[in-house]
This record gives sequence, C-alpha cells and structure tokens, in this order.
Amino acid sequence: MARFTLHDLAATIDARAASGGESSYTRKLLDKGPEHCAKKLGEEAIETVIATVENDRDHLIAESADLLFHLLVVLKSRGVTLSDVELALEKRTAMSGLEEKAARKRD
Repeated sequence: MARFTLHDLAATIDARAASGGESSYTRKLLDKGPEHCAKKLGEEAIETVIATVENDRDHLIAESADLLFHLLVVLKSRGVTLSDVELALEKRTAMSGLEEKAARKRD
C-alpha cells in the first residue's frame, strides 16, 4: 500500500474545493476567503506550538496534520500549488540554510 502524501492531501483539497459547499469543510473555508483561511492556519500553528511545548507527542501529530491541511487550504485560496512551494524549496537546497538565509537579507 502506498503512503499518503502531501500531494494526495492537495488533490483531496482540490476535489473538495470543486464540490458543493454544504458537505465540504474545505469548500466552506474557501468560500469565506483567504483571510479566514489564514486565520484558521494561525490557530492551528498556535495549537501545534502548544503541543510541542507540552511535549505531547500524540497531540503534536494531530495538530501537525491540521496545520498541514490548513496550509494547503491557504495556498489553494491564493492559487499557489504545492509544486510552487516545492520549487522554492528545491532552489533553497542548492545552498546551506545559513547561506540561503544570508542571501535573503541582501535582496
């Protein structure tokens, strides 16, 4: 059995975004606009931080899943694909993280 990937999640979000709104949480989020989606992402980020600080592994895993879902919804709300983000990451891995961060400060 193949593992579930972020691309699978992105495809699910795309499919649900194309569906009717009443039965889809994803569609409801998107219908409220990018700002609402971003607010939900922020809430999930805070919950992920709290789970990390509290050293609660199961809670951290659950909140991380929520965080990734809401990040992909935010990207969808602004027409950004997971592939767009992967391309940016690919470019960054051409140099060390410290070099990449220093280069951003010069730009």
